Amino acid sequence: MNEAISFQNLNGLQKTAIFLMSMGEKYIRRFFERMDDDEIRQVSIAMSSMGSVPAPVVQQVLEEFSKNMTEPSAVEGSFEATAKVLSKVLPHERQENIIRDIQGPAGRTLWDKLENVDEAFLASYLEKEYPQTVAVIFSKLHAEYVAKVMAHLPEDFAMDVIMRLVRLESVSMDILKGIEETLKNDFMNTLVSKEGQSFSGQVADIFNHLDRQTENRLMTGLFERNREMAEEIRSQMFTFEDIQFLDDTTIRFVLKKVDRKKMALSLKGASETLKQRFYQNLPDKSRGELDEYLKRLGAVRLKDVDAAQASVVDMIKSFASQGQIQISPSDKTDAWIE
Repeated sequence: MNEAISFQNLNGLQKTAIFLMSMGEKYIRRFFERMDDDEIRQVSIAMSSMGSVPAPVVQQVLEEFSKNMTEPSAVEGSFEATAKVLSKVLPHERQENIIRDIQGPAGRTLWDKLENVDEAFLASYLEKEYPQTVAVIFSKLHAEYVAKVMAHLPEDFAMDVIMRLVRLESVSMDILKGIEETLKNDFMNTLVSKEGQSFSGQVADIFNHLDRQTENRLMTGLFERNREMAEEIRSQMFTFEDIQFLDDTTIRFVLKKVDRKKMALSLKGASETLKQRFYQNLPDKSRGELDEYLKRLGAVRLKDVDAAQASVVDMIKSFASQGQIQISPSDKTDAWIE
């Protein structure tokens, strides 16, 4: 209750909640044993929303219930306190159901809320974290949801997380609280800030993390159903092929930062136009090295090429977020022509 609590404003459920909280767990157990789940649920909701109840009000409630109490102390009604009481006076299954109802949508735990996030979007965030941190996060989520997120993680990274998850031991509360705070501040708050806004940017980010075949299939279907929406999403995407629209200075910066072997693998699936843009910005010696890497690669798996391209794109987007380079999807023009 937000306003000051007075005895005159209390209803029957609230008086019952105050009475039980003042009596302690032993008596609460006796009362709850004689109540059905619906009655317990109603009283529990009242208990969890009471807030701080002044001692004089407690005294008046006790007098009304014809109970004697010497120097009653104030009681605190909160979700945490109510959950603790329920855990001690009810069987596990009954307390879980009631606690879930008390929480409601607004009071769900961070982990409950996290499982409502699109799997690909969460994966794009987690792949920038340490594998050990991701393993701890996965240990708090349901297996079915984790499996869906895993499908969107790079293979090597996902394997590293799995190995750590298998070996994961008990996690200290301090570490867990630290991870929860990071998720709230860096991730969940970002989601909340987007409420009421267009999610085309988020969808574009999801498309950026799809494999090429799935991206083409979904984008083609989207163009058939809603061309305007598809164009809006496409304009906000930054794909490997979009590197061709960057200026020469930016491309040279990227070429200095990306490992030559990774670049060679990513170029296996690139258009001739994009390859030429890279070659134009390489010194002769480096151009020869890149040619040599490409020859050595031979036939490669498409998913390996996709992973390499995604890695390069992530690096470019990271450089842009740090202000080292600029990438503007709206600047996309016709491809460069020799």
